[in-house]
Amino acid sequence: MNERIEIHPRVCGGQPVIKGTRISVAAILEQLAAGESWDSILHGYPELTRADIQAVLDYARQAVLHTEITALEPA
Repeated sequence: MNERIEIHPRVCGGQPVIKGTRISVAAILEQLAAGESWDSILHGYPELTRADIQAVLDYARQAVLHTEITALEPA
């Protein structure tokens, strides 16, 4: 796992978060998907760095690459 992302059962229900924060990977991904700029996200979360946002993207990429997808036959 990325050194900037951590999962702990007592933090945010075990969802992946940026290390040392309660800011979830999902929250940052949702903001990026909504078109928020990195600068806007960093303004809203001054404790984050560009490296943290890059870590979120890297984590999401790895999650997709390591997810087994099975094609379904049409019914």
